[in-house]
Amino acid sequence: MHYLDQIPLSLAVIAALTLGLAPFLPEPHIWEKLRMLAAGTLTRPLDIFDLLFHALPWLILAAKLARMALSRG
Repeated sequence: MHYLDQIPLSLAVIAALTLGLAPFLPEPHIWEKLRMLAAGTLTRPLDIFDLLFHALPWLILAAKLARMALSRG
């Protein structure tokens, strides 16, 4: 958890909004891959890697926010 504490919140937010949503048009990859996952068509290894790659900034941001909320309370 020490590594998570060293990441600035602003960097986590910027990473989630840029890398997490890229490319922006015609739709963010994360949204496309989540729809594929829900439909059961996320089968190619490249698509799975792409989902993990675009989800990682969001997961880091969520973990950081959760850790900040728990450390305050």
